[in-house]
Amino acid sequence: MGKVATREAYGNALAQYGCDERIVVLDADLSKSTKTDTFKKVYPERHFNMGIAEADMMCVAAGLATCGKIVFASTFAIFAAERACEQIRNSICYPKLNVKICATHAGLTVGEDGASHQCVEDLAVMRALPNMTVISTCDEIETNRAIKAAIDYNGPVYIRLGRLGVEAVHGEDFKFEIGKGVVVREGKDVTIVATGLMVQESLKAAEILAGKGIDARVVDIHTIKPIDKDLLVKCAKETGLIVTVEEHNIAGGLGGAVCEALSENYPCKVKMIGVQEKFGKSGTPAALLEKYGLTAEQIAEKVIAAKG
Repeated sequence: MGKVATREAYGNALAQYGCDERIVVLDADLSKSTKTDTFKKVYPERHFNMGIAEADMMCVAAGLATCGKIVFASTFAIFAAERACEQIRNSICYPKLNVKICATHAGLTVGEDGASHQCVEDLAVMRALPNMTVISTCDEIETNRAIKAAIDYNGPVYIRLGRLGVEAVHGEDFKFEIGKGVVVREGKDVTIVATGLMVQESLKAAEILAGKGIDARVVDIHTIKPIDKDLLVKCAKETGLIVTVEEHNIAGGLGGAVCEALSENYPCKVKMIGVQEKFGKSGTPAALLEKYGLTAEQIAEKVIAAKG
């Protein structure tokens, strides 16, 4: 199978599940980039271009939700999570309305667009909002299932999506459940907990580690909030060291969520791999992942160092 971006999988999923007439899609003048134009081609009467007015889009989404609609509001992550944060907080989360914010072009792998568009804070921002469910998918199948789960769930959901094409991790039989992590590789020496496209890099890192005699378990945490505390505690008890990997600032993202869960339930050593309190830079996705220490080889090196 070829590589498929999670934003593309999102657009295809909207078209697939769009036969539900309650579904309405809003976009902030970026439908070709967010791939909501795929839905528009099939259901043009339920797709609305709100223009470059993200805050207004969130308020309109809230209004439609009060009328019984399931609203998908899409733009780039930097604009959704930060430019429209107040409207998401007060108009969507506070009244707990049925709005799904699907934010594409998240993380460093936006690439050449540079620091202004490389959102590495969105998981932290959205995770801090009461009533918000936060999801970060790793591949095409997981994204498809996450969109269906969001449709079935009554309440606000933030789904983080990427621009870069990624390899498949899950098969057609994959079952997605909000709040439940997935063990994608078994291991007994260390658990690598990853989200988004870092799941693929972590699986590659586990192969490298295997060649060095380290048996690494890899867990795909697609739901950052609510996080799967039971699975994390089980992994901590069985493997000891936990290493988190995310294409996001280590402050407040996956690593922070994992540390919060474990400190309350089963304290253990946690090594956080991610963006180390820095903004992004312009470059190719591959160069940026290397610069910020997020390649499989660099992850493996950091796991070895953490094990001591």
